[in-house]
Amino acid sequence: MRLPPNESTATGPGTPSRRSVLATMGTLPVLLAAAPAAGASRAPSAAPAADVIVDPSAERQTIRGFGGMNHTVWISDLTPAQRDTAFGNGEGQLGFSVLRIPVHENQADWAREVATARRATELGATVIASPWNPPARMVETFVRGSQTNARRLRYDMYAAYAQHLNDFSAYMRDNGVDLYAVSVQNEPDYAQEWTWWTPAEMIRFLRENAGSISTKVIAPESFQYVKSFSDPILNDPQALANLDVLGAHLYGTRSQDFPYPLFRQKGQGKELWMTEVYHPNSSDSADLWPQALDVAEHVHRALVDAEFQAYVWWYIRRSYGPMREDGRISKRGAAMAHFSKFVRPGHVRLDVTPSPRANVHTSAYKGGDGAIVVVAVNKGASPVSQSFTLGNGASSGVTSWLTDAGRTLAPQGAVSVSNGSFTGELPAQSVTTFVTG
Repeated sequence: MRLPPNESTATGPGTPSRRSVLATMGTLPVLLAAAPAAGASRAPSAAPAADVIVDPSAERQTIRGFGGMNHTVWISDLTPAQRDTAFGNGEGQLGFSVLRIPVHENQADWAREVATARRATELGATVIASPWNPPARMVETFVRGSQTNARRLRYDMYAAYAQHLNDFSAYMRDNGVDLYAVSVQNEPDYAQEWTWWTPAEMIRFLRENAGSISTKVIAPESFQYVKSFSDPILNDPQALANLDVLGAHLYGTRSQDFPYPLFRQKGQGKELWMTEVYHPNSSDSADLWPQALDVAEHVHRALVDAEFQAYVWWYIRRSYGPMREDGRISKRGAAMAHFSKFVRPGHVRLDVTPSPRANVHTSAYKGGDGAIVVVAVNKGASPVSQSFTLGNGASSGVTSWLTDAGRTLAPQGAVSVSNGSFTGELPAQSVTTFVTG
């Protein structure tokens, strides 16, 4: 993600800024439906509605958490109250369990990230870090297409750069924050304003230097989940051995490109995280409804179609983000919170019918205590009565929370369970979370 001054302004002639590209993309849905085959009807499917069968033994990926970015050089730090709103899990709080922070190129800026990271840690969050640039002494410029001042890490500085990442980890640890993982580079494939890497360069660093890094290692954090950047890593046993988390961003990534068969084939023992996105744009208020419902669908698809284990937003506090500038949860934030407050780190996603009827998206998760969480997104213009069957049949009741145009994370009346089944009422254009108890 780029510097904030250009969030709403053009940068002048020449190569378009990343922000202007995203603004253009933001005029279209980021999740694009596959085009119908020639001659195929565009009418909605008339397929009958399906029950959602929740089988606790149908386990998929383990969820690591949900969260966002704090970057105190580009925007002001979260206040103490906002830290609690982001990482606490009480009423009016987001329940985030992942914080992403930058590895600043200048050590003098490192202290700026401590307060929020330390409070997030105290509240149980996992902290990860991503660099935008190495220290200036490690960088050289080169010509890359029309860009005459492109930056890259000097080839004789790879070991020094690994030490720089270790020094940051040690600094944070000495200040009460144990980083879970550090990235090699933020968006190495869309780096007009930071440091470029090629797949070959990243493979070399992973092979020769990443093994000396004291935390888990994230790579490649491609801007658009470009598989041609991560495929070579998965296909290189030496590089893959030093990778712990395959990280990706989802800016403009089509939903049909979410699945990653090669990772399923070769990524055994590795984690798969979505480490940055905003959706559907950065130009509109986060309180627009039903546009904010797109966020709930996006999270659903990231967990179900892509099988990511973490979903991390860009800036936590922003007019288009999960927290408004006044520190209150936005509608987009509520859409995320339907997952983050209830699907906690360590929950396991269960394989259920992802779309039991047109415009309805369902996913289910199992906690360590056996409780089941179901998140149902109804993007349709009509209410839906959706049947759910719990495979273990052990629950006697279900509680639920609802967000729609007029309600935000509003608790609903208890839902009775009969013979292991219950009916969830899904208002038009809403997201509902059900929790067995």
